[in-house]
Formats: sequence, C-alpha cells, structure tokens
Amino acid sequence: MAAAVSTFFDFPAYLAAAKASVEEALDDSLGPERPEQLREAMRYSLLAGGKRLRPILCLAACELAGGESEQALSTAVALEMIHTMSLIHDDLPAMDNDDLRRGRPTNHKVYGDAVAILAGDALLTRSFEMVALRSPGVPPERLLKVVGELSLVAGAPGLVGGQVVDLECEGKEVDLDTLEFIHLHKTGALLSACVICGALIGGAEDDLIAALRIYARGIGLAFQIIDDILDLTASSDVLGKTAGKDLLADKTTYPKLLGLEESRRRAELLVSEAKAALEPWQASAAPLLALADYITSRDR
Repeated sequence: MAAAVSTFFDFPAYLAAAKASVEEALDDSLGPERPEQLREAMRYSLLAGGKRLRPILCLAACELAGGESEQALSTAVALEMIHTMSLIHDDLPAMDNDDLRRGRPTNHKVYGDAVAILAGDALLTRSFEMVALRSPGVPPERLLKVVGELSLVAGAPGLVGGQVVDLECEGKEVDLDTLEFIHLHKTGALLSACVICGALIGGAEDDLIAALRIYARGIGLAFQIIDDILDLTASSDVLGKTAGKDLLADKTTYPKLLGLEESRRRAELLVSEAKAALEPWQASAAPLLALADYITSRDR
C-alpha cells in the first residue's frame, strides 16, 4: 500500500519556499559572460520560469538523505541548466521545431539557431562547473559521484540517446516498450538524476539510493504520461507551449497507444508504486511523496 503524505505537511508553502530559493540561485549562477548576446540567450531560457520541479526534487532528496538543502543548491541549479539546454535544443528546427516555450518565443526564434545551440552548450558545460567548483562544504567524493550521474544523464545513455530514438520513431508505429525506452532516457533519466544527485549530496546509504531509483522511475514515466495527456487536452495558453505538437509530428504517445483513461490509470499506478518505495522513510519523505502526487494533478 502506498505511503500517505502527513496531513501536517504544508506542501504549497514548501513548494513556494523551495522555488524561491532555486530562482535566486539560478539568477546568481550566470555572471558577466562575454559576448553579452550569449549571456542574454542563456538567461532568457534559464530564467523563463516554469515549475522548477527538477531542482526541487534534488533539494528534497538531499533533505531525506539527512543533508541540508543548501548543500545541494548548486547541484539543483546544474540540473535545471541541463534541463534548459535540452529544451533549447529540442525546440530547434532540426529537432521538434517549436516556436513557443514557457509562454514565450523559443530561444532560436529570438537569438537564431546558432546562438541557441551555443547557449545550450554553454549551459551544459556550466552545469559541471556548478557541481565541481561551486559546491562548498560538500565532500569531494560525493561531488565526483554527482558528476558521474550528470555525465550519464546528459549523454548517449540518457538525454541524447533518448532524443535520437525519439526522432527516428516519428511517423512510425511504436510499441509500448520503445515508447518507455524513449521516456526513460529523456524525461525519466533527468528526473532520476535529480533525485539521485540530491541524495548523493546528502550522503544517502545504498538502501535509500535503491529505493529512490524505483521512486524516480515511477514519477519519471508518470510525468511523461501526464505530459502526453495535456498535449491533447490543454490549450497552448495553459501549457505555455504549443499544444497538439505530438499529433502534428505523428509521434507515438501513451494516449495514442493506451487511450486517455488507461493512460491516466497507468500514471496513477506508477505514482503509487513510486510512493510505496519510500514507505520505510515515510516520516521524513513528505516532500517527495507530495511531489509525486503533484505530478499527476498538474494542469501544465
């Protein structure tokens, strides 16, 4: 039976405070880059808002492992930089070819394809700097493990490999196993890295890391299922990005394979399994348990 979130936990207040902390750290993370156009392009996408779910997951996992959230803040920023890089690159004409992201024109529409590519590259490399050089007080052996996790998620075993398979499958019949491969290597891989990196910063034991991998897999797939549902059911104004893009690109999605109701049921089951993995830590896991529920209840 899935663990329940304590009624004494004020999740909206927690979410607001964590997001404010992340926004401040993101704003401080980009110094006087030269040329100025590169800095502007990096800041344009990095500071464009959003739920900040990924860095908040990192902070919550660090706290669950017994660390202080401030210890994981640089790593949380690094993860949001990798996420932002992936959005900039995914939106390019050679990829998903989108004009709208977080309610604003996509990066390449403002700065051109070349600068958008370079801004994404700069954010990716800055992410490793954030971990290696801007994480005071964190033991080096923990930072080395985090760098390893980030390398895996940002490269061929993660985002890059998933994106290639995603592009190859456009306009083709795709089975559920292939669809889950794509999402476990894109959305799922990054969400998993957020949880695991936060736990590593906090000094988590092996049993907690193993449980968090199960948790992260569940919320990663559930997050993508809800994304697929919202792409069909929500407007561009609500989503902050172009609705119906998957349909136009003839992409296989969970609703296309399973239908809307079965997709919702699957997402709820994955979240229940994710929460159940943390049952031994229920007393300390309220933020992560609430974040799991938030994934299936969101409207954008």
